[in-house]
Amino acid sequence: MTSEKDGAWEPAGDHGETNRNAKHGDAHNSLVDNRAAEKEMADDGAAELILAIETSCDETSAAVVRGGTEVLSNVISSQIETHRQFGGVVPEIASRKHVETITLIMEQAVAEAGITLRDLNAIAVTQGPGLVGALLVGVVAAKGLAMALNIPLIGTHHIAGHIYANRLVHELVYPSIALVVSGGHTELVVMEREGSFQIIGRTRDDAVGEAYDKVARALQFPYPGGPHIDRLAQEAEEARVLPRAWLEPDSYDFSFSGLKSAVLAAINQAKMKGEPPKHPALARGFQESVIEVLVTKAVRAVRATGARQLLLCGGVAANRGLRSALTSRCEEENITLLIPPLSLCTDNAAMIGAAAHLKWKGKEFSPLELKADPGLSLEAWSVQH
Repeated sequence: MTSEKDGAWEPAGDHGETNRNAKHGDAHNSLVDNRAAEKEMADDGAAELILAIETSCDETSAAVVRGGTEVLSNVISSQIETHRQFGGVVPEIASRKHVETITLIMEQAVAEAGITLRDLNAIAVTQGPGLVGALLVGVVAAKGLAMALNIPLIGTHHIAGHIYANRLVHELVYPSIALVVSGGHTELVVMEREGSFQIIGRTRDDAVGEAYDKVARALQFPYPGGPHIDRLAQEAEEARVLPRAWLEPDSYDFSFSGLKSAVLAAINQAKMKGEPPKHPALARGFQESVIEVLVTKAVRAVRATGARQLLLCGGVAANRGLRSALTSRCEEENITLLIPPLSLCTDNAAMIGAAAHLKWKGKEFSPLELKADPGLSLEAWSVQH
């Protein structure tokens, strides 16, 4: 388990392992009484404290975020070692691990922030998308704590969290474009204003992270495979030329299943010839194909929409090859590029606290009947103010 406080990572104790849309009312939930309403208005405009919870996949995380930008604590318990033996995340196991650690993680987040539960102004939780059983653990914990403390509950979109992770370290200006690249999502999102999301491009089959894991498995790397492909691609002296799926000329959509199949075909061809597959060349060819399509379409979207910034977000934003290529291209094109630090790329609760701040400002709180929603729409989650 690791924690992030004041931007530095350090051991966080022995607990845990190592590292569509509910209706949002314009008023408080009926079970939040006048005392909670008064608490919102307290401190003469002092920035709110939100305890955020993230359990959408295989990380259990809780964080305390002040005013949507200041991370007081960010505790993460990862299940990678548990799932590695299965070659991927097993949903039932992930849910059980969340149950085992969620209370300890929340307690540690509050303690590291140097506050008490009574100092909190709201509880935020990832409502979706994600694994429904995993989401349910976080939602139930958040609802119980919000009810016990009599403070607002804010159901939050996981991808909005990834996007607004950038706000924890950068000033955002609008309109902007977000390139979301993760294990389950590959999307280009236009944000005309704060908290407004319009998806103009998405994957038609495999997400980028999913394609990385499948290719890594074919190259006999353990889960998660992305970092192994990235490392091997950086070390390779040559690249196997592989196809780029550009789709229709004006499309911002993505497709990576054909590329994955091309890698598998190259491996099989080598085996049929009795030759060892050239793993480094395949890794580099695969990564170069993925990166070229992502970078080209993202830059084209920025130009077409007049966006003032390009935001890179999601777990695959930690990929060194992608970060480097996108940085170089944006410098050439004179585009402002924002990339969160590695610690905020993968799933964490601080990003959920940053996104929840959008709903806090407009008092768009969730009812205690909030349900986990694995198919939660990002566009429908957009703030109303």
